[in-house]
Amino acid sequence: MDCAPKRPFEEYLAVATDYDGTLAHDGVVDAATLDALRRLRDADLSLLMVTGRELPSLASVFPHLNLFDRVVAENGALLFDPSARTTQWLAPSPPRALLQALEARGVPYSAGRSIVATVEPHEHAVLSAIHDLGLEWHVIFNKGAVMALPSGITKATGLKPALMELEIPADRTIGIGDAENDHAFLGMCGLAVAVANALPALKASADIVTVGRQGAGFVELAECLLSRKSHLKRNGSYFTTSY
Repeated sequence: MDCAPKRPFEEYLAVATDYDGTLAHDGVVDAATLDALRRLRDADLSLLMVTGRELPSLASVFPHLNLFDRVVAENGALLFDPSARTTQWLAPSPPRALLQALEARGVPYSAGRSIVATVEPHEHAVLSAIHDLGLEWHVIFNKGAVMALPSGITKATGLKPALMELEIPADRTIGIGDAENDHAFLGMCGLAVAVANALPALKASADIVTVGRQGAGFVELAECLLSRKSHLKRNGSYFTTSY
């Protein structure tokens, strides 16, 4: 990976990362990636997870949410503070009529507090149900996954209040992801990173593309950040900022 961001790495204060396909492979985060997360925290960088997963599903496969300062789940519809164990709902619940319409169409789905998730090729049935009910909802893709959410809810709209709570500017945040639903939040970050397994369109819009896939790509990014932070510490000029 080319360690040449738009601004010096030491000026970034936070890393916002997708989960599936970025940190995790087949839902699992390996030991090297966990170690990179811990070292970033030890270097005083804030960590935010930005995922399409429902929170219970995420917690069941990743029992390390305490490594993160904030978790944006349900593709921007939910904000979770792992330290305080508090949850903010950022979008309304799905209408019962929508769930009934999906059931009538034989669509397999899971419903979170706001998100309704299924898989391809059921997006056509989901769009049909939304249209027939006259709902102001939209459909977002995540490789083979299909997510329906209230209009305007994206990973970016969930990340914005998370950064505000932490008092971290978006342009001092590094975003890293791999799929269609990551465009929105990477676009608001000061540095957009795509892992090697990312979709071509996301790679094309990213500032940096890693050599490694999934967690290995995240570790590459962490090593670039940590090597610069360590260099500054050794030379007695550790970067600080004020607001």
